[in-house]
Amino acid sequence: MSAALALAPEEETPRQPLPVATPPAAPLPATAAIPAWRVVLYGAASVFLGVTQGLGINLVTANLSGIQGSLGVTQIESNWLIAAYMSTNLAGTILLYKVRTEFGLRRFAELGLLVYVLVTAAHLFADDLRSAVVVRAAMGVAAAPLSTLAFFYMLEVMKPAKKLTVGICFGLLGGQIAVPLARVISPDLLELGRWHGLYLLETGLALMSLAIVFLLPISHPPRQKVFDRLDLLSFPLLAIGSGAFAVLLTLGRLYWWFDTPWLGVLAAIGILALTAVLILESQRAHPMIDLKWLSSSEMLIFAGSLLVFRLLLAEQTTGVVGLFTSLGLLNDQLAMLYWIILGATVSGLVVTSLLMGPGRTPAIHLTALVLIASAAFLDSHATNLSRPAQFYVTQAMMAFAGAMFLPPALQVGFGQALARGGNAIVSFLIVFIGTQTLGGLIGSAALGTFVTMREKFHSSALVEHLTAVNPFVVQRVQAYAGAYGKVLSDPALRSAEGAILLGRAATQEATVLAYDDLFLLIAVLAVCAMFVLISHQIVISWRAAPPALASV
Repeated sequence: MSAALALAPEEETPRQPLPVATPPAAPLPATAAIPAWRVVLYGAASVFLGVTQGLGINLVTANLSGIQGSLGVTQIESNWLIAAYMSTNLAGTILLYKVRTEFGLRRFAELGLLVYVLVTAAHLFADDLRSAVVVRAAMGVAAAPLSTLAFFYMLEVMKPAKKLTVGICFGLLGGQIAVPLARVISPDLLELGRWHGLYLLETGLALMSLAIVFLLPISHPPRQKVFDRLDLLSFPLLAIGSGAFAVLLTLGRLYWWFDTPWLGVLAAIGILALTAVLILESQRAHPMIDLKWLSSSEMLIFAGSLLVFRLLLAEQTTGVVGLFTSLGLLNDQLAMLYWIILGATVSGLVVTSLLMGPGRTPAIHLTALVLIASAAFLDSHATNLSRPAQFYVTQAMMAFAGAMFLPPALQVGFGQALARGGNAIVSFLIVFIGTQTLGGLIGSAALGTFVTMREKFHSSALVEHLTAVNPFVVQRVQAYAGAYGKVLSDPALRSAEGAILLGRAATQEATVLAYDDLFLLIAVLAVCAMFVLISHQIVISWRAAPPALASV
């Protein structure tokens, strides 16, 4: 998410740089040989910082069922923890980028990590939903420095020619592997201390990250004055708009879109706030957001491709995880699957770093789409007897495809922002982070809604055949009722319990069929995306061809 934050140079503005007390440390010359121990040390620091930031959100996301017991809330209420984090993350990340630019990297790193340590430690004192939501909202802002620093530490030891290839790929490594790693380590943490056990580890990681920042210095980019008085209006409006939509997309399918009036109020607030941001920015002499560039065809295509891939990659986070949750499997029973996903993610980033180069992005993305379409189609044949072993190959393909997509997309989009210069950097960050944060929420909300609707459809179709005149239904009810033979002496009560168990079995079967429909939908969408990508490349080649050839 914050790849561009680390790669971004300081904004080119006509204002004078702020005076500093000490000159910035000079970066290593491009031709200087970097010792191997330094590369390993700074690379490990980058991965560690990325994992720490990634676990900050994923330890909660992966353990909502365990956390709800600790906080005494329902399953739906526990999702407020995710909504709180996401509601502050977009605007907070943009704000901290400008803070880093104006006040310097060193101060940004030390103060930012200190705040992160305090916010993480505050989780240990949150014992109810309200206090937990408050600290999660603060965490959405406080975690932003970590992902930025993860990239700075990786780029610190990269040669200039490798910064936008190997640097991007391995700068993403820590954050990418944190997703499966959170599900692997969380069962033991929950046993040790439930909700507090998760963040006892996170507090320790935050303290170690703070030590890394103090012990391993990195080059200081020049400081520049980038804040404007009108930012006092733009930032609150951006925070309100993005926060409203983050809450709406996280909770909409749980409270259901048309059954809860305050969801409509949130949507109205989000639309009004973001519309006000667009109006305000269009009238500014030095706007924070370059609306003209953002509405150009190349940026619309870039944003659209990011959204499509985020939607497709939700097959793993929303689809497979949801399927196994409906089958009653917990994280400790899925550990091997997540280890395989972790290994495939690392392999995908390594391979992508070797393949990235000028003009190769379409081919890499096409390969990723082929893997996604194939994996999703194979997953669409799941049954209620399916177990993680049947998903090892397909989820490795999905993780590999996810690792292949983001680095080339970031390289292309950021290259366009660099070529334009000025406030295009901040505009690019808003598009990139918005599509990654809100895009992921859109994918989860859309796919989750689709599963709910399809489950109702299949459940209705199955229940139509569960009648008392069907001998097979009667036989199944009697079989289920037999389980209560030693505890219930009343035949009528046993039959009623048997009917309830049969209804639960039908609901589970309908849920599995709904997820099969979801996987098939994702496969179809991936094929459609392949067609659009190939067509777009044909159009580009046709436009780039000499007039004589293009007219043939």
